[in-house]
Amino acid sequence: MKRFCWVLGLMPLLSFGQEKKDTQFTITGDIKGLEDSALVFLTDVSNPTDTVAKAPARSGHFVLNGHVAEPNLFELNLGSAKTKAPLFMGNDNISVSGSQEDLKGLVAKGSPSNDDFVEFQKEFNPYFTRINGVMQLANSPEGMKVKDSLFKIYKRVADSTMNELDAFVANKRSSYVSPFVMVVLNQLSEDVGRQLKRYNSLAPEVQKGFYGQYIKGKLDEASIGAIGTDAMDFTQSDTSGRAISLSSFKGKYVLLDFWASWCGPCRMENPNVVSMYKKFKGKNFTVLGVSLDKSKEPWLKAIKDDGLAWTQVSDLKYWYNEAALKYHIQSIPQNFLIDPNGKIVGKNLRGPDLQAKLCELLGCN
Repeated sequence: MKRFCWVLGLMPLLSFGQEKKDTQFTITGDIKGLEDSALVFLTDVSNPTDTVAKAPARSGHFVLNGHVAEPNLFELNLGSAKTKAPLFMGNDNISVSGSQEDLKGLVAKGSPSNDDFVEFQKEFNPYFTRINGVMQLANSPEGMKVKDSLFKIYKRVADSTMNELDAFVANKRSSYVSPFVMVVLNQLSEDVGRQLKRYNSLAPEVQKGFYGQYIKGKLDEASIGAIGTDAMDFTQSDTSGRAISLSSFKGKYVLLDFWASWCGPCRMENPNVVSMYKKFKGKNFTVLGVSLDKSKEPWLKAIKDDGLAWTQVSDLKYWYNEAALKYHIQSIPQNFLIDPNGKIVGKNLRGPDLQAKLCELLGCN
Protein backbone atom coordinates (compact mmCIF):
# COMPACT_ATOMS: atom_id res chain seq x y z
CA MET A 1 0.00 0.00 0.00
CA LYS A 2 1.27 3.42 -0.86
CA ARG A 3 0.59 6.65 0.97
CA PHE A 4 -1.91 8.68 -1.02
CA CYS A 5 -0.71 12.17 -1.89
CA TRP A 6 -2.58 15.26 -2.96
CA VAL A 7 -3.71 14.58 -6.52
CA LEU A 8 -1.55 17.26 -8.15
CA GLY A 9 1.58 15.71 -6.70
CA LEU A 10 0.87 12.42 -8.47
CA MET A 11 1.16 13.75 -11.99
CA PRO A 12 4.14 12.89 -14.22
CA LEU A 13 6.41 15.58 -15.62
CA LEU A 14 5.53 15.20 -19.27
CA SER A 15 4.82 17.76 -21.96
CA PHE A 16 1.73 18.33 -24.04
CA GLY A 17 1.48 17.89 -27.80
CA GLN A 18 1.24 20.84 -30.15
CA GLU A 19 -1.71 22.01 -32.22
CA LYS A 20 -2.42 25.01 -34.38
CA LYS A 21 -3.42 27.98 -32.27
CA ASP A 22 -6.76 28.48 -33.96
CA THR A 23 -8.68 28.90 -30.70
CA GLN A 24 -7.96 30.91 -27.57
CA PHE A 25 -8.84 30.88 -23.90
CA THR A 26 -9.65 33.95 -21.84
CA ILE A 27 -9.49 33.96 -18.04
CA THR A 28 -10.99 36.99 -16.38
CA GLY A 29 -10.29 37.24 -12.69
CA ASP A 30 -11.48 39.37 -9.78
CA ILE A 31 -9.62 38.36 -6.64
CA LYS A 32 -9.92 40.20 -3.33
CA GLY A 33 -6.61 40.81 -1.60
CA LEU A 34 -4.53 40.49 -4.77
CA GLU A 35 -1.84 43.15 -4.64
CA ASP A 36 -1.81 45.83 -7.30
CA SER A 37 0.66 44.96 -10.10
CA ALA A 38 0.99 41.39 -8.81
CA LEU A 39 1.89 39.09 -11.67
CA VAL A 40 -0.74 36.44 -12.40
CA PHE A 41 0.32 33.54 -14.58
CA LEU A 42 -0.93 30.16 -15.76
CA THR A 43 1.42 27.16 -15.70
CA ASP A 44 1.24 23.61 -16.99
CA VAL A 45 1.06 21.18 -14.03
CA SER A 46 2.97 18.57 -16.04
CA ASN A 47 5.69 21.10 -16.86
CA PRO A 48 5.76 23.82 -14.16
CA THR A 49 8.45 25.85 -15.95
CA ASP A 50 6.12 26.34 -18.93
CA THR A 51 4.20 29.60 -18.50
CA VAL A 52 1.13 29.46 -20.72
CA ALA A 53 -0.03 33.04 -20.09
CA LYS A 54 0.73 35.94 -17.72
CA ALA A 55 -0.54 39.43 -16.97
CA PRO A 56 -0.33 42.01 -14.14
CA ALA A 57 -3.29 42.57 -11.83
CA ARG A 58 -4.96 45.96 -11.41
CA SER A 59 -7.11 46.43 -8.29
CA GLY A 60 -7.56 42.66 -8.05
CA HIS A 61 -8.60 42.37 -11.69
CA PHE A 62 -6.66 40.52 -14.40
CA VAL A 63 -7.17 39.02 -17.87
CA LEU A 64 -5.16 36.12 -19.27
CA ASN A 65 -5.27 35.08 -22.92
CA GLY A 66 -3.63 32.16 -24.68
CA HIS A 67 -4.03 28.77 -26.29
CA VAL A 68 -3.87 25.19 -25.02
CA ALA A 69 -3.78 22.03 -27.12
CA GLU A 70 -6.63 20.34 -25.24
CA PRO A 71 -8.40 20.46 -21.86
CA ASN A 72 -5.83 19.65 -19.19
CA LEU A 73 -4.81 20.51 -15.65
CA PHE A 74 -3.10 23.86 -15.08
CA GLU A 75 -2.26 26.04 -12.09
CA LEU A 76 -3.31 29.64 -11.67
CA ASN A 77 -0.54 31.47 -9.80
CA LEU A 78 -1.77 34.59 -8.04
CA GLY A 79 1.32 36.71 -7.56
CA SER A 80 3.15 34.25 -5.30
CA ALA A 81 4.47 30.73 -5.49
CA LYS A 82 2.44 29.98 -2.36
CA THR A 83 -0.86 31.11 -3.85
CA LYS A 84 -1.78 28.59 -6.51
CA ALA A 85 -5.10 27.14 -7.54
CA PRO A 86 -5.76 24.19 -9.89
CA LEU A 87 -7.75 24.88 -13.03
CA PHE A 88 -8.76 22.11 -15.44
CA MET A 89 -9.52 23.95 -18.68
CA GLY A 90 -9.43 24.06 -22.43
CA ASN A 91 -9.82 27.04 -24.72
CA ASP A 92 -12.76 28.41 -22.72
CA ASN A 93 -13.97 31.81 -21.59
CA ILE A 94 -13.54 31.55 -17.84
CA SER A 95 -14.28 33.88 -14.97
CA VAL A 96 -12.52 33.38 -11.62
CA SER A 97 -13.63 35.12 -8.44
CA GLY A 98 -12.89 34.91 -4.74
CA SER A 99 -10.22 35.87 -2.24
CA GLN A 100 -6.50 35.29 -2.23
CA GLU A 101 -6.86 34.34 1.43
CA ASP A 102 -9.24 31.50 0.58
CA LEU A 103 -7.89 29.68 -2.48
CA LYS A 104 -10.14 26.67 -1.91
CA GLY A 105 -13.10 28.99 -2.11
CA LEU A 106 -12.24 30.35 -5.56
CA VAL A 107 -15.08 29.95 -8.03
CA ALA A 108 -14.31 29.33 -11.70
CA LYS A 109 -17.13 29.48 -14.22
CA GLY A 110 -17.18 28.86 -17.97
CA SER A 111 -15.12 25.66 -18.21
CA PRO A 112 -17.06 22.37 -18.41
CA SER A 113 -13.81 20.50 -17.74
CA ASN A 114 -13.20 22.40 -14.52
CA ASP A 115 -16.77 21.69 -13.44
CA ASP A 116 -15.98 17.99 -13.85
CA PHE A 117 -12.70 18.46 -11.95
CA VAL A 118 -14.49 20.13 -9.04
CA GLU A 119 -17.01 17.29 -9.00
CA PHE A 120 -14.12 14.80 -8.93
CA GLN A 121 -12.60 16.50 -5.88
CA LYS A 122 -15.93 16.63 -4.07
CA GLU A 123 -16.69 12.96 -4.71
CA PHE A 124 -13.25 11.43 -4.18
CA ASN A 125 -11.54 13.55 -1.51
CA PRO A 126 -13.43 11.72 1.29
CA TYR A 127 -12.03 8.43 -0.02
CA PHE A 128 -8.50 9.89 -0.15
CA THR A 129 -8.86 11.07 3.45
CA ARG A 130 -9.91 7.61 4.60
CA ILE A 131 -7.09 5.90 2.70
CA ASN A 132 -4.51 8.31 4.11
CA GLY A 133 -5.85 7.65 7.59
CA VAL A 134 -5.49 3.90 7.18
CA MET A 135 -1.98 4.30 5.77
CA GLN A 136 -0.84 6.53 8.62
CA LEU A 137 -2.11 4.01 11.14
CA ALA A 138 -0.54 1.10 9.23
CA ASN A 139 2.86 2.81 9.37
CA SER A 140 2.64 3.33 13.13
CA PRO A 141 3.80 0.87 15.83
CA GLU A 142 0.18 0.29 16.83
CA GLY A 143 -0.78 -0.41 13.22
CA MET A 144 1.86 -3.10 12.81
CA LYS A 145 0.03 -5.15 15.44
CA VAL A 146 -3.20 -5.18 13.43
CA LYS A 147 -1.85 -5.00 9.88
CA ASP A 148 -4.13 -7.77 8.59
CA SER A 149 -7.24 -5.95 9.79
CA LEU A 150 -5.97 -2.67 8.37
CA PHE A 151 -5.32 -4.30 5.02
CA LYS A 152 -8.93 -5.50 4.91
CA ILE A 153 -10.13 -1.96 5.67
CA TYR A 154 -7.81 -0.54 3.02
CA LYS A 155 -9.06 -3.08 0.48
CA ARG A 156 -12.69 -2.28 1.28
CA VAL A 157 -12.13 1.48 0.87
CA ALA A 158 -10.09 0.95 -2.31
CA ASP A 159 -12.85 -1.23 -3.82
CA SER A 160 -15.46 1.42 -2.97
CA THR A 161 -13.28 4.07 -4.60
CA MET A 162 -12.97 2.06 -7.80
CA ASN A 163 -16.75 1.52 -7.88
CA GLU A 164 -17.13 5.29 -7.64
CA LEU A 165 -14.67 5.60 -10.53
CA ASP A 166 -16.87 3.31 -12.64
CA ALA A 167 -19.83 5.63 -12.09
CA PHE A 168 -17.77 8.77 -12.74
CA VAL A 169 -16.37 7.49 -16.06
CA ALA A 170 -19.75 6.14 -17.18
CA ASN A 171 -21.29 9.60 -16.72
CA LYS A 172 -18.37 11.49 -18.28
CA ARG A 173 -17.13 9.48 -21.25
CA SER A 174 -16.41 12.65 -23.24
CA SER A 175 -14.65 14.49 -20.42
CA TYR A 176 -10.86 14.86 -20.42
CA VAL A 177 -11.08 14.69 -16.63
CA SER A 178 -12.08 10.99 -16.74
CA PRO A 179 -8.66 9.66 -17.86
CA PHE A 180 -7.02 12.09 -15.43
CA VAL A 181 -8.98 10.47 -12.58
CA MET A 182 -8.01 7.04 -13.89
CA VAL A 183 -4.34 8.07 -13.68
CA VAL A 184 -4.73 9.35 -10.12
CA LEU A 185 -6.47 6.16 -8.95
CA ASN A 186 -4.46 3.65 -10.98
CA GLN A 187 -2.34 2.59 -7.99
CA LEU A 188 -5.39 1.49 -6.01
CA SER A 189 -6.19 -1.57 -8.11
CA GLU A 190 -4.35 -4.31 -9.97
CA ASP A 191 -7.42 -5.13 -12.07
CA VAL A 192 -6.00 -4.08 -15.42
CA GLY A 193 -8.93 -5.55 -17.32
CA ARG A 194 -11.36 -3.31 -15.46
CA GLN A 195 -9.22 -0.25 -16.15
CA LEU A 196 -9.00 -1.14 -19.85
CA LYS A 197 -12.79 -1.44 -19.95
CA ARG A 198 -13.04 2.09 -18.54
CA TYR A 199 -10.50 3.37 -21.05
CA ASN A 200 -12.27 1.72 -24.00
CA SER A 201 -15.55 3.35 -22.96
CA LEU A 202 -14.07 6.86 -23.35
CA ALA A 203 -14.76 9.01 -26.40
CA PRO A 204 -12.06 8.56 -29.11
CA GLU A 205 -10.77 12.13 -28.79
CA VAL A 206 -10.42 11.71 -25.03
CA GLN A 207 -8.53 8.44 -25.50
CA LYS A 208 -6.07 10.27 -27.77
CA GLY A 209 -5.57 13.11 -25.28
CA PHE A 210 -2.64 13.58 -22.93
CA TYR A 211 -4.03 11.70 -19.92
CA GLY A 212 -5.76 9.15 -22.17
CA GLN A 213 -2.46 8.24 -23.82
CA TYR A 214 -0.64 8.24 -20.49
CA ILE A 215 -3.04 5.81 -18.81
CA LYS A 216 -3.12 3.59 -21.91
CA GLY A 217 0.66 3.27 -21.77
CA LYS A 218 0.51 2.36 -18.08
CA LEU A 219 -2.20 -0.22 -18.73
CA ASP A 220 -0.30 -1.78 -21.64
CA GLU A 221 2.71 -2.12 -19.35
CA ALA A 222 0.64 -3.49 -16.48
CA SER A 223 -1.02 -6.07 -18.75
CA ILE A 224 2.18 -8.08 -18.54
CA GLY A 225 1.44 -10.72 -15.91
CA ALA A 226 -2.06 -9.38 -15.28
CA ILE A 227 -4.87 -11.55 -13.94
CA GLY A 228 -6.72 -13.17 -16.84
CA THR A 229 -3.70 -13.23 -19.17
CA ASP A 230 -1.62 -16.23 -20.20
CA ALA A 231 1.43 -16.92 -18.05
CA MET A 232 4.64 -16.39 -20.01
CA ASP A 233 6.82 -19.46 -20.27
CA PHE A 234 10.50 -19.50 -19.33
CA THR A 235 13.21 -22.04 -18.59
CA GLN A 236 15.83 -21.88 -15.85
CA SER A 237 18.05 -24.33 -13.98
CA ASP A 238 17.04 -25.90 -10.69
CA THR A 239 19.38 -26.45 -7.76
CA SER A 240 20.98 -29.46 -9.47
CA GLY A 241 21.44 -27.69 -12.80
CA ARG A 242 18.49 -29.36 -14.56
CA ALA A 243 16.53 -27.14 -16.99
CA ILE A 244 12.97 -26.56 -15.78
CA SER A 245 10.22 -24.84 -17.79
CA LEU A 246 7.13 -23.22 -16.30
CA SER A 247 5.07 -24.92 -19.03
CA SER A 248 6.12 -28.34 -17.69
CA PHE A 249 3.71 -27.73 -14.78
CA LYS A 250 0.70 -27.23 -17.06
CA GLY A 251 -2.30 -29.17 -15.78
CA LYS A 252 -1.70 -28.03 -12.19
CA TYR A 253 -2.33 -24.94 -10.16
CA VAL A 254 1.10 -23.34 -9.77
CA LEU A 255 2.16 -20.55 -7.46
CA LEU A 256 5.00 -18.82 -9.32
CA ASP A 257 6.91 -17.30 -6.41
CA PHE A 258 9.66 -14.68 -6.94
CA TRP A 259 11.90 -14.37 -3.87
CA ALA A 260 15.56 -14.30 -2.73
CA SER A 261 17.60 -15.43 0.26
CA TRP A 262 18.58 -11.81 1.01
CA CYS A 263 14.95 -10.56 0.99
CA GLY A 264 13.68 -10.19 4.57
CA PRO A 265 9.96 -9.92 3.67
CA CYS A 266 10.33 -12.99 1.45
CA ARG A 267 11.80 -15.05 4.27
CA MET A 268 9.00 -13.84 6.57
CA GLU A 269 6.40 -15.01 4.04
CA ASN A 270 8.04 -18.38 3.37
CA PRO A 271 6.45 -20.14 6.39
CA ASN A 272 3.02 -19.23 5.03
CA VAL A 273 3.89 -20.63 1.59
CA VAL A 274 5.24 -23.79 3.24
CA SER A 275 1.96 -24.17 5.15
CA MET A 276 -0.12 -23.70 1.98
CA TYR A 277 2.05 -26.14 0.05
CA LYS A 278 1.54 -28.82 2.69
CA LYS A 279 -2.19 -28.13 2.86
CA PHE A 280 -2.91 -28.16 -0.89
CA LYS A 281 -0.17 -30.24 -2.57
CA GLY A 282 -2.53 -33.18 -2.68
CA LYS A 283 -5.12 -31.11 -4.56
CA ASN A 284 -3.28 -30.56 -7.84
CA PHE A 285 -1.29 -27.62 -6.45
CA THR A 286 2.43 -26.91 -6.39
CA VAL A 287 4.89 -24.03 -6.13
CA LEU A 288 7.69 -22.97 -8.47
CA GLY A 289 10.18 -20.70 -6.75
CA VAL A 290 12.29 -18.27 -8.79
CA SER A 291 15.17 -16.82 -6.81
CA LEU A 292 16.77 -13.44 -7.51
CA ASP A 293 19.93 -14.56 -5.76
CA LYS A 294 23.33 -13.94 -7.30
CA SER A 295 25.24 -16.66 -5.43
CA LYS A 296 24.29 -20.32 -5.19
CA GLU A 297 25.40 -21.00 -1.61
CA PRO A 298 23.07 -18.57 0.22
CA TRP A 299 20.24 -19.61 -2.10
CA LEU A 300 20.67 -23.30 -1.21
CA LYS A 301 21.05 -22.49 2.49
CA ALA A 302 17.81 -20.46 2.54
CA ILE A 303 15.95 -23.31 0.82
CA LYS A 304 17.15 -25.73 3.49
CA ASP A 305 16.67 -23.39 6.45
CA ASP A 306 13.12 -22.42 5.40
CA GLY A 307 12.09 -25.95 4.43
CA LEU A 308 11.11 -25.12 0.84
CA ALA A 309 10.24 -28.56 -0.54
CA TRP A 310 9.08 -27.48 -4.00
CA THR A 311 11.01 -26.90 -7.22
CA GLN A 312 13.39 -23.95 -7.12
CA VAL A 313 15.08 -22.33 -10.14
CA SER A 314 17.41 -19.39 -10.70
CA ASP A 315 19.91 -18.05 -13.23
CA LEU A 316 21.72 -16.26 -10.37
CA LYS A 317 21.54 -12.91 -12.16
CA TYR A 318 20.10 -10.96 -9.22
CA TRP A 319 17.59 -8.32 -10.40
CA TYR A 320 18.49 -9.23 -13.98
CA ASN A 321 16.98 -12.68 -13.61
CA GLU A 322 15.49 -13.29 -17.06
CA ALA A 323 12.15 -14.58 -15.76
CA ALA A 324 11.88 -11.59 -13.41
CA LEU A 325 12.57 -9.22 -16.29
CA LYS A 326 9.95 -10.96 -18.42
CA TYR A 327 7.35 -10.53 -15.66
CA HIS A 328 8.48 -6.94 -14.90
CA ILE A 329 9.35 -7.81 -11.31
CA GLN A 330 10.46 -4.64 -9.52
CA SER A 331 10.00 -5.74 -5.92
CA ILE A 332 9.85 -9.02 -4.02
CA PRO A 333 8.17 -11.04 -2.67
CA GLN A 334 5.82 -11.24 -5.63
CA ASN A 335 3.80 -14.15 -6.91
CA PHE A 336 1.37 -15.27 -9.60
CA LEU A 337 -1.19 -18.05 -9.21
CA ILE A 338 -1.56 -19.93 -12.50
CA ASP A 339 -4.42 -22.31 -13.28
CA PRO A 340 -4.09 -25.70 -15.05
CA ASN A 341 -4.68 -24.01 -18.43
CA GLY A 342 -1.81 -21.59 -17.95
CA LYS A 343 -3.97 -18.56 -17.10
CA ILE A 344 -3.02 -16.18 -14.29
CA VAL A 345 -5.87 -16.26 -11.77
CA GLY A 346 -4.23 -14.50 -8.82
CA LYS A 347 -1.42 -12.08 -8.11
CA ASN A 348 0.52 -11.01 -5.02
CA LEU A 349 -1.41 -13.38 -2.75
CA ARG A 350 0.18 -13.38 0.68
CA GLY A 351 -0.84 -14.34 4.18
CA PRO A 352 -4.55 -15.19 4.54
CA ASP A 353 -5.27 -14.02 0.99
CA LEU A 354 -3.32 -16.95 -0.47
CA GLN A 355 -5.24 -19.48 1.62
CA ALA A 356 -8.57 -17.84 0.79
CA LYS A 357 -7.88 -18.01 -2.95
CA LEU A 358 -6.70 -21.61 -2.82
CA CYS A 359 -9.75 -22.57 -0.76
CA GLU A 360 -11.95 -20.86 -3.34
CA LEU A 361 -10.35 -22.80 -6.21
CA LEU A 362 -9.51 -26.13 -4.58
CA GLY A 363 -11.74 -26.35 -1.54
CA CYS A 364 -10.67 -26.49 2.08
CA ASN A 365 -12.46 -29.69 3.14
